Amino acid sequence: MTPPAAGAPPLLNIANVLTVVRLLLVPVFLAALFVDNGQSVEWRLVAFGVFAVAAFTDRLDGQLARRRGLVTAFGTVADPIADKALTGSALVGLSMLGMVPWWATLVMMGREIGITLLRFAVLRHGIIPASRGGKAKTLAQAIAIGFYLVPLPELIGPGYPDAVTAVAWVRGILLGIALLLTVGTGVDYVLRALRLRAAAPNVVPDPSEHG
Repeated sequence: MTPPAAGAPPLLNIANVLTVVRLLLVPVFLAALFVDNGQSVEWRLVAFGVFAVAAFTDRLDGQLARRRGLVTAFGTVADPIADKALTGSALVGLSMLGMVPWWATLVMMGREIGITLLRFAVLRHGIIPASRGGKAKTLAQAIAIGFYLVPLPELIGPGYPDAVTAVAWVRGILLGIALLLTVGTGVDYVLRALRLRAAAPNVVPDPSEHG
């Protein structure tokens, strides 16, 4: 086994451990969400708690990696995968339960998959760093998902129809904000990728390399 380069952060560090924990929490979250077909108030609260903890680790592991110099190749690849696995499973799960429209889930997941593929496509020209808009998008998605996970109408009860209606409006507004940021930042990433590719120097192939 080749020893790690001098000064390189170890693969087994707190940031990578948190990333792996977030991945492991995804099936736990889904199991809690689908108890009694999503009708159990207690298990919905458990699902919300698991999602909140997992979402917090997403923010924490990145901060620890940067501040403590723990950025590794594994973390660079695994962190966005864990992030998308958590968000994607929550959106798909809520859509399967009839709470979030499928078209909204498809728009948000399509954007995530598309931008990930775009980043790989332009990787030889350079790296597209995360933007403030992208971070705001992630936060908006997490907040919207959290409001859908918490069984507020069931906790409020049928005796307060106006409050239940208000919850539905708040959920819709938060989902709309998440969708706007999802689409807007997606367009921004595409434009940045095009500029990055246009600014890259043209490489003229050497004929001798082709025999």
